Amino acid sequence: MSSTRMLKLAALVAAMSLSLHVTALQGPAPASQASEAIFSENAIQHPVWAKNGMVASQEALASAVGRDILQQGGNAVDAAVGVGFALAVTLPRAGNIGGGGFMLIHDAQKQETVAIDYREKAPQAAFRDMYLDEKGEAVEERSRYHGLAVGVPGTVDGLLLALEKHGTMSREQVLAPAIRLAEEGFVVTPGLSTSLTGLSERMRRWPSTAKIFFHPDGSALQPGEVLKQPELAATLRRIAKDGRDGFYQGETAEKIVAAVQGAGGSMTTADLRDYKAVERVPVRGTYRGYEVVSMPPPSSGGIHIIQILNILEGYDLRASGANTAQTIHRLAEAMKPAYADRAEYLGDPDFVKVPVAGLINKDYAATLRQQIDDKKARPGAEIRHGNPLPYESDQTTHYSVVDKNGNAVSNTYTLNFSYGTGLVAEGTGILLNNEMDDFSAKPGVPNGYGLIGGDANAVQAGKRPLSSMSPTIVFKDGKPFLVTGSPGGSRIISTVLQIISNVIDHDMNIAEATNAPRMHDQWTPDEIRVEHALNDDTIRLLEGMGHTVVRKATMGSTQSIMVTPEGLYGASDPRIQDAATLGY
Repeated sequence: MSSTRMLKLAALVAAMSLSLHVTALQGPAPASQASEAIFSENAIQHPVWAKNGMVASQEALASAVGRDILQQGGNAVDAAVGVGFALAVTLPRAGNIGGGGFMLIHDAQKQETVAIDYREKAPQAAFRDMYLDEKGEAVEERSRYHGLAVGVPGTVDGLLLALEKHGTMSREQVLAPAIRLAEEGFVVTPGLSTSLTGLSERMRRWPSTAKIFFHPDGSALQPGEVLKQPELAATLRRIAKDGRDGFYQGETAEKIVAAVQGAGGSMTTADLRDYKAVERVPVRGTYRGYEVVSMPPPSSGGIHIIQILNILEGYDLRASGANTAQTIHRLAEAMKPAYADRAEYLGDPDFVKVPVAGLINKDYAATLRQQIDDKKARPGAEIRHGNPLPYESDQTTHYSVVDKNGNAVSNTYTLNFSYGTGLVAEGTGILLNNEMDDFSAKPGVPNGYGLIGGDANAVQAGKRPLSSMSPTIVFKDGKPFLVTGSPGGSRIISTVLQIISNVIDHDMNIAEATNAPRMHDQWTPDEIRVEHALNDDTIRLLEGMGHTVVRKATMGSTQSIMVTPEGLYGASDPRIQDAATLGY
């Protein structure tokens, strides 16, 4: 490496260190101005404070990109798009331009919130039983680690649509930091190195991937080494210059198709050319006087967060206490019927009728609550989907951004599994998704996250697979109060739900709400999954109520911002290395 480049790298690292240090030193608002729920002598964890704008993401360099765009006069959407492209460089296991996701945008001036669906689509050659063998059994390899696993990517079109309709800066401006990081490189962190090492077998099978992230001897890049991605930089330049045509047509599109077809897939250049992100109307509900706004189908997250909150609203969770056996029991019993409904009713609304209004109706929630025994677990085998129709009327990553004018963005996007298929399209630097596994390969057969699906989520050409991604904004008195979301597959719904409940029901500040132990119950398998932080006494009490309790790895990586009259308070999840909340 030349001395000039070494100096540039040192300057970048120094700038980042200073940025993080300065942000940490920015003190909170004086105690007299801040509510006790935010800063209290009783609180063990405290959030980051900023006066004007804030970005919370899963990777510090990307957070800095967004913070800098805000400081330069960009709005929340400008910053969000900059962060999205930067994460494609610095967080390759989840940040992406080869995947898809959902974005929720609140325009403070217009007082409106819109949802952008840039979920991947099935190629036109896809068909219902494409993942079944001659015996009619689902073949995991085909839907997860094969060219047939790759859905038509939506991230680029989604981010550019958001920028065009709601941003203020040019493509060149918001893409410049990502291009620089890809071309000049950045220092590999222990978290990045560990993730590469853990998935080396899957990723090294593809020579186009191995040459970027691994040494010739097969070892992963080590902490302190510099990762440069010149092919990805060239791809990003084409997008900056030509917009969506720089990705969905021409050189980039042809190389993506060649990679997918070379791995046994059926995607064509026409599939890429015809892809379009769409704006949708968010789903809305209320919880104890707050308005909850989240992503509509093909996300299942918004509907079922609201559905579960509706069930929980009938209980005094503040009185039963945070993470007590009683509260966890109520959470689990409320989650089970929601996940059963998810399996039956949820799918791409362009292909199936989803009874949204019925599922989020409070009277329907009341009928589900009546089936819950407050002292005893209900076996999963006894639970079937409900009937909302009578109530009907007309590794993933998340980041949150709020600007000085009150505009807010909640964005969740993904490759599905960590690093997706593991396949980089030769000559592009783009890691390709394995989102086709989110379809129901066969009704009743669980996907990679153990979720059961039905006919509503069957594979079909041009269809978007169901997702649990749940970018969410909670409003108080008509203004954004909490901007949040998380990765985590099927656990996204329960993770976001617990952030909301921790803040509203248990008066936690956003750092405490983020750090609190988490649980999850998705109906099948019939178990409550808990993090190791939950104490043995609580587990024994739950088992005494008839629950099967299983300790699992940590759940989610929330990136959240709380908006108050005193300023912005943010928290990045400590469960994931390299995350950072930065403001100014």
